[in-house]
Parts: sequence; structure tokens; C-alpha cells
Amino acid sequence: MTRALGDDEIDRYARHIVLKEVGGAGQAKLAAARVLVVGAGGLGAPLIMYLAAAGVGTIGIVDDDAVSLSNLQRQIVHDTPSVGLPKTDSARATVRRLNPHVQVATHALRLDAENALGLVSAYDIVADGSDNFETRFLVNDACVAAKKTLVSGAVAQFDGQLATFKPHVATPDGGHYPCYRCFAPEAPPAGTAPPCAEAGILGALAGVIGTLQATEVLKEILSIGDTLAGRILIYDGLGARVRLVKLNADPRCAVCGSAA
Repeated sequence: MTRALGDDEIDRYARHIVLKEVGGAGQAKLAAARVLVVGAGGLGAPLIMYLAAAGVGTIGIVDDDAVSLSNLQRQIVHDTPSVGLPKTDSARATVRRLNPHVQVATHALRLDAENALGLVSAYDIVADGSDNFETRFLVNDACVAAKKTLVSGAVAQFDGQLATFKPHVATPDGGHYPCYRCFAPEAPPAGTAPPCAEAGILGALAGVIGTLQATEVLKEILSIGDTLAGRILIYDGLGARVRLVKLNADPRCAVCGSAA
């Protein structure tokens, strides 16, 4: 249910409202939207801030970690005084300073098979910024079961990936869009995808991909532009190159395929 925007909100979101693709009706859609962000780390940090700045009405944040000094090189939703605090609390405090109109629901826990579906079902759209395949698979499977759109990002060193997954939506050819497991059916062999603590990451790269994630989430809420569903965006930071790779639904997918 949408609500009327107050005078201060009209002023705050003026640059959105003058966009013909957004307008007052679109801004009201954003105010009514509920977005779940998985992970308040390198991707989640800019994602949360831009969703809050855009006026997304409710942002849920899932993270069971505390802020450490080594996070601050890229996790810009946190600051030095936040070191030692739960990331959910630190992110909520930043959002409150940025936009008091936004409601923040904190979930200071780790997603597992028992809680994933319940959490995902309580939101309109999910943005996954987690850093491990176990969580990515859990989020994807819950989104497929709950028929929720998932915007997923990943980063490593100087490279990033971004995709939107919504297998519950039909494609123009009569099929459906792929899910994350159509792209990555199983985790890669141990040692082939080391965490950023081992491999390193350019901090600003997380900002690039996290901001692109926010853009795709806003597009999906507003139903504007070309969806990224059915494609993978790959960003090469060192080469300053972006390419799009087509991704089809896998009919043999264990989660969204015909035999699922």
C-alpha cells in the first residue's frame, strides 16, 4: 500500500520525482517497498546506503558479524567508532542519520536452512551481498520457493559480477528466467575461490558492484528499464571493461528446472 509523500520527502527526492520514469508515483512505490539485504559488508554497505538515500521504505539487514578495522577499507556504511559493534546495528545507525524516513529491520544472525525461507518471504525483493557459496545457495533456494526476485553480486580482487534472478517470471519466448543455480549449480572446488581476506580486494570495486546492485533493485521495484535477468554483468576493474553474458534457464536445474 502506497502513502502520500510529505513536503520534506518531496524536497528530498526531487531529483527522482523529475525523472519521468519515476515521478511521484514511483517514489511512493519505493517508500512502500521492503528490501532484504543479505550481508552488511563490502557489497551490502553501498547497497544499503543508496537504497536508504533513494527512500526505500523498509530495509532488512542480515549479518551475524561485528565491525572490524579491516572492514573499513571498503565497507563504507561503517566507521571507526563502530569497530566492535554488530554490523546490523552500525548499518542501522548510519541509515538513521542518512534518512529518518526509512525503517530498518535488523537480523543479527546467520542464514541457515531453518530461517532463510521465513526471512525472504517477509520482503518484496532480496539483494545478496554474501561472500560464500553456502549462503548464496540458501538465499537463491529461498527466493525461488517464495517467488521473490533476487539481485546477486560478487567481487574478488579487481573483478565483479552482477545478476538478477527471477525464475518465477516468464520470458517472452514462453520459458522462464534462470535462478542462481542455473549459473552455479554447485560450489567450486575448495581453494579455487579464496575469500577476500586471503585474495585481497580493491575497496572501491565493492562500491562499484554494490552501487550497480542498488540500481538494479530500484529498477525492479519501479519496473523500469531493461531487466538484468537472463544476463550476467561482468566488470573487469583493471581493464576498465564491462561485458554482458547471456544466461538461460537450465531445464535440469535442481531448484527451478522442470524436474524440481
